[in-house]
Amino acid sequence: MGVNCGIVGLPNVGKSTIFNAMTAAGAESANYPFCTIEPNIGIVPLSDPRLTRLAALFNSERTLPASVEFVDIAGLVAGASKGEGLGNQFLANIRETDAILHVVRCFEDSQVIHVEGSVNPQRDIATIDLELALADMESLEKRVSRLDRKVKSGDKEAARQLDVSQRVLNALNDGLPARSVSLSAEEREGLRDAHLITLKPVLFVANVAEQDIVTGNAHVDTVRKFAAEHGAEVVVISGVIESELAELAVEDRAAYLDDMGLTAPGLDRLAHAAYQLLGKITYFTAGPKESRAWTVRKGACAPEAAGEIHTDFERGFIRAEVVHYDDLNRVGSWQAAKEQGVLRLEGKDYVVRDGDVMHFRFNV
Repeated sequence: MGVNCGIVGLPNVGKSTIFNAMTAAGAESANYPFCTIEPNIGIVPLSDPRLTRLAALFNSERTLPASVEFVDIAGLVAGASKGEGLGNQFLANIRETDAILHVVRCFEDSQVIHVEGSVNPQRDIATIDLELALADMESLEKRVSRLDRKVKSGDKEAARQLDVSQRVLNALNDGLPARSVSLSAEEREGLRDAHLITLKPVLFVANVAEQDIVTGNAHVDTVRKFAAEHGAEVVVISGVIESELAELAVEDRAAYLDDMGLTAPGLDRLAHAAYQLLGKITYFTAGPKESRAWTVRKGACAPEAAGEIHTDFERGFIRAEVVHYDDLNRVGSWQAAKEQGVLRLEGKDYVVRDGDVMHFRFNV
């Protein structure tokens, strides 16, 4: 189960700079609008010291971390919902992602053109939100019209879907995103084929200048206030710092971070925040050949977790041998976990915990 996030924002807010530092994928970054035309995709390993420790305990030949997929999408401008700029292409790309990382420019630099002529986070956020809402409204209006015809012919399922669609459309007309509407899991599933952009969870990324990375600034305060009012989180990073950090040798990065007053790269915090945004947790498998981190939704039961490895594991699931990482790290080995009674046999109803180390028994 992947974690797929679209990096969005106005042109020249630093999306591609951040993406380049994160993935070393070489996405073009230039001081003019729309330098990113095709979406660039990068797979980012999720740093996890637990995986490193497991590899040492099991003397694993290799380690495979969990990952987050980031899609760098062309900058959006006012009028995108009507095709302005690269609007139609942008909207098609973002509909395919699971979550939105909204990069907001929070730095002043006369050498970097702003598409609106000045730095104003509240206005910039409103521009993006309006265009996404307009795109969703257009989709829902067509959907409502189609469902209404079915309802008139006596289709009861269409009547249920029409009610949900109309509720969401009313919220959008009131200036609220689709995610603000209280929906059951069944209702959300029914809306899946509508591909609503404003139904996706959002994380704000405040891109600041080097000197503001620790203290922030007034622009960051504006973003934080807006995010708090809308139940969203904010990660503050500096694209410049992350770019410089990416160019350093691994052994030199800790000293650089210390000089900047940081304990970890901003991109690590961003990747972890994106992972949590979608309600994912990590479980592990470990052995001499490999130690590996697996992504599964929070609340998943053991068979579903097994299915992340292979569908046969889920279909033929019998039991899972489970020991939590904290216990395994404390006792030092799988055998010691058995001997000390911290390894358990769990069945189909077991809800996987973040940090579980698991071995599955299954029928072929």
